[in-house]
Amino acid sequence: MISVAYAADAAHHAVPFYADAAFWVGVAFFLVAGLAFKPVIRALGAGLDARAAKIKARLDEAARLREEAQEMLATYQRKQRDAMKEAEEIIAHAKAEAERLAQQAAKDLDASLKRREAQAMDRIAQAEAAALREVQNVAVEVAINAARDVLASSISADQAAKLVDKAIAELPQKLH
Repeated sequence: MISVAYAADAAHHAVPFYADAAFWVGVAFFLVAGLAFKPVIRALGAGLDARAAKIKARLDEAARLREEAQEMLATYQRKQRDAMKEAEEIIAHAKAEAERLAQQAAKDLDASLKRREAQAMDRIAQAEAAALREVQNVAVEVAINAARDVLASSISADQAAKLVDKAIAELPQKLH
């Protein structure tokens, strides 16, 4: 009965909640958890902020690189267009130059053909003149030989000697 009496006595004399050790252990636990929670939250926040800053920096870098790439693409497209225009101009110039050279070559060929034709005509004329001279020389020789034969058969020796003497006498006048 003592124990029942003691329990009844203890129930009448109840200890206030703040005097109980379990209460203070709970308060201390929540206080330590609260104090530890604040730096952990700060560290988590700082980590998340740092990660967000890295992501933002990467996004900014990606945007900058994209803009640079677009500028480079535009520059190369402009250079390609300029190169194409220049190539077209070069081709047009080359075609015009080739056409001019072809016309010049045709003129040169025509002039060369005319020169060669003129040279051939001159050679033909020279050959005709040489042939005519040769024919004339042969005709003169034939005539001289015929005249000699005729003279030799128709003149006497005295007449021939007189003609030779006369030709010798006229020789100095013909040489001057």
